[in-house]
Order: sequence, then structure tokens, then C-alpha cells
Amino acid sequence: MEIFKEMEKDDYEQLIFCQDESVGLKAIICIHNTILGPAAGGARIYPYSTEEEAIIDVLRLAKGMTYKASVAGLDFGGGKAVIIGDPKDKSEALLRTFGKFIDTLGGKYIMAIDVGMTTEDVEIIRRETKHMVCLPKNLGGSGDPSPVTAFGVNWGLKACLEEVFGSISVKGKTIAIQGIAGKVGKSLAQLLAKEGAILFGSDANQKAALEIGQELSATIVNPGVMPDKTYDFNQDEIYDVECDIFSPNAMGGILRDETIPRLRCKIIAGGANNQLLQPRHGDMLYRLGILYAPDYVINAGGIINASHERDPGGYAEARALADAKKIYDQIKKVIEISKRDNIPTHLAADRMAEERIHQATLRKKLVV
Repeated sequence: MEIFKEMEKDDYEQLIFCQDESVGLKAIICIHNTILGPAAGGARIYPYSTEEEAIIDVLRLAKGMTYKASVAGLDFGGGKAVIIGDPKDKSEALLRTFGKFIDTLGGKYIMAIDVGMTTEDVEIIRRETKHMVCLPKNLGGSGDPSPVTAFGVNWGLKACLEEVFGSISVKGKTIAIQGIAGKVGKSLAQLLAKEGAILFGSDANQKAALEIGQELSATIVNPGVMPDKTYDFNQDEIYDVECDIFSPNAMGGILRDETIPRLRCKIIAGGANNQLLQPRHGDMLYRLGILYAPDYVINAGGIINASHERDPGGYAEARALADAKKIYDQIKKVIEISKRDNIPTHLAADRMAEERIHQATLRKKLVV
């Protein structure tokens, strides 16, 4: 893998490798673009099979954060961090060492929560750096962003329903949730069940998924766990469920050549990042007549929530939820551009994000 060539493709600013063998830390921090403000984005802990896989993931995630913050109207750039390892193996020493690396960047990267990370972990990292959000609410922070991410997804999903079915109501609509036992997936499932949706779900944690299924009267399907206990997204039976909405809420890259032909839905709307394996897969969905809610638009509730932690008066949940609800309007705008210009929704969203970044770049040049 030629790293500089990968960075040049989308004009990344920095890729920082961090390691400390004594605590078992192998981490990568990626800063994509800081024209709108400091790079903000979650840190995830995940057992990547190769270092190249981790690099590709952090690059894709960081760029997604730039676009997410831009469309949401936040004064943040895009960044992301990954720690290579199993979340079960994290220790105080590893987290504090990671915090020290973040601190060396002097606020250019603001860390939030992602897969494998908790508010308790943030509390530990906070001992080494102030450049972070998602502190526990009892410490004046915004807490776990997952419920607000789900809240925003629910409103974005309603915008899609209105476009396709003429009503924002989910009552009686069949929704297939991939990652139903994850933090966002479970919160979203609870919201949808309360509103009368008919739910199907899958998750690598089959036991937890079955428990949620019982709690919410959701049908749980085989998630594609192989005999060696690894999770194969391609084998997940959730793609084959006949439904109104397919909602990806696990890992990214699941909308690909092998899975898209299996989909039996009218809408795709979920909280996972980087759902399209490649941009051309958004083109495929468009040709098939499936309305795709671009992930970085619909799942912006988490970063919107965390951004309010930095308000002059401190975090207020009511303000955060009011802003996250505006995701409905952003998805409506994406759909409007898509229809007006006859382009797929992922390209319409890119235009929205890139226009704000372009204007900020021009202003900066004028100042210089």
C-alpha cells in the first residue's frame, strides 16, 4: 500500500501512527481536513486483521467526518482514530497512553466515542488530555452519543418515508436493522418499536440480539457467524428480508456487489459509517430505485450532540436534540438536489458538503 498516494487522493492532512509496546498500544490518528475547524471524530477499538485494513478504515472514516460536520453546519473538520485490538483487552495504561498521543496534537484533533469505546474510557483518557468530548453527563459532558445518533437517524428515516410513502409514520412499516444489539442499533430499534414498526434484526452478538428481539417483538435472523466465530457480513441473512427500510447500524462497507442485488427494500437509512464500499455502489442503488440516505448526513446526531459539550453555557440536551432533529431537513434537501439534478443521493450530499468547504477555503485565501 502506497500511503502517500492514498492520502493524495482526497487531500488528507496528516496520518499519525502511535505505538507503545509496553502497554500494547497500536493506534492511528487521521486528520483529513481542518478548514472548518479542528478535526473531530470518534476513536474506535477494533481487532483489524491487518494494518492495511486499519489504515483504509481510518482514512475513510476521517473523510466522512469532514463531510458530516460540513453538512451539519458544525465548525469542525474531519478526523478519526483507530486502536488495533480487542476492546476486551483495553487497559487504563493503554487508554492513558493513547490520551498522551492525542495531547501532543495540541487540539488539532478532538476525540469522541466510537465502536469499542465507552464514556468510562473517555473519563480515563481525560486524565491525559482536554482535547475530547463525550465525557459522562455527571461530569458535565454530553455522555454516550449513540442515543442521539439513533434519534437523528429516526428523523432522517422519516424524511425518506415521506418521500417514498407520503407519510413520516413508521407504524406498520417493516424495518430490517443490521447491528440491532449495537449501541445505535438498539436505541433506534427501541424508538421504532415504540412507534409501531415491524422489526427484523441481526447482530454478530446473536445472544444479545435474541434478547432484544424478545424485548421488542422483533424477528432475529442469522447474522452470518461462521464456525470459527468470525462474522462474515456477506452471509448476514438480514439482506434477504423483504422490508420497507433496510437500516445498517454495524460496520461499514456492507453495500457492495455481493449484497446489493439481495436487498428487497425501498429505502436504506441507518447509522453505520461508510455504508457504501465504493461510490459506484451508490450509483447501483440509484439505478435500482432504492432511496439511500447518505450515512454521514443521517448519522450526524452523535457529533451534533458532542459539539454542544463545547457551548459557552455547557451541554444542554434539549438544544442537542433540537439540532439533531434538523437531520430531517438535511435529508429532505439531499433528496431535493438528487431529484433536481438527476443524480444519486450520495453525490447530492457530497455537493452540499463540498460547497461549504469550498467557501471556507476561499475565505481563508482572502484573509491570507
